[in-house]
Amino acid sequence: MSKRNSQAAKSAARERIRAQQEAERKREKQKRAAIVGVSIIGVLAIAGGVGYAVMQSNKPGYWEEAKDAKLVKPANTSGTNGTTVVLGKESAKKTLKVYEDPRCPVCAAFEQTVGPTVEKDMKDGKYKIEFIGATFLDRNIPGEGSRNALSALGAALNVSDEAFLEYKKVLFSAKIHPSEQDDKFKNDSYLLKAADQVPELKKSAAFKKAVKAGTYDRWALEMSKKFDDNKDGVEGTPSFVMDGKQLTGPGSKNAPSTVEDYKTAIDKALKG
Repeated sequence: MSKRNSQAAKSAARERIRAQQEAERKREKQKRAAIVGVSIIGVLAIAGGVGYAVMQSNKPGYWEEAKDAKLVKPANTSGTNGTTVVLGKESAKKTLKVYEDPRCPVCAAFEQTVGPTVEKDMKDGKYKIEFIGATFLDRNIPGEGSRNALSALGAALNVSDEAFLEYKKVLFSAKIHPSEQDDKFKNDSYLLKAADQVPELKKSAAFKKAVKAGTYDRWALEMSKKFDDNKDGVEGTPSFVMDGKQLTGPGSKNAPSTVEDYKTAIDKALKG
């Protein structure tokens, strides 16, 4: 091989190497660009996801929106926003205010033990009962059951006083009332199944429709506000007030928990 040919071969080899190196640099550049692009997309996706999550967390919940819903007052109510619920004989001179939260386990225990005595006294005309529903357990033990059950009680009240009383007894019964940690009352299906134990409600299409549609959800919130703004000094449930004074058990600031203690407290209140 001549010297000239040898130089030409070397030059061609160097050119091929240079071209290969240039091609490799282009591939590396494209690869880096692709990685950066994917990274940017990933960051944007994460940012978008965070933004969506923040937007969702700031979005009003159902019960917040219900505050602005149309107020439908159940039949058999009176007063501001239909939150005065009075049961019993009109001729009764005294009124016993009964404060209860549907999820309250102590309310359930009271209704199962002393409830029949309270109802008998009411039906005998010893006093009328004014029911005030609370929903503070939905705040203390996050959930919806107190509000949803109170709304369903409004639907029962719209049917009749008696249906309301019977349904309230069912909801507080040992068989139906859940642990306060178990928010079963948030489910319409559970409330409707419980209502089947009340013949008047079982056959009422209007009641079932109202529960499913949340017709009395706004009313439940208004009733809850009445509890929160009460002037009787009541902070928990169950609580019982007559003539501005709370009924308590012996040596206690809490409501009486036995039939005997209740009779002692109510007899004293009726004489006062």
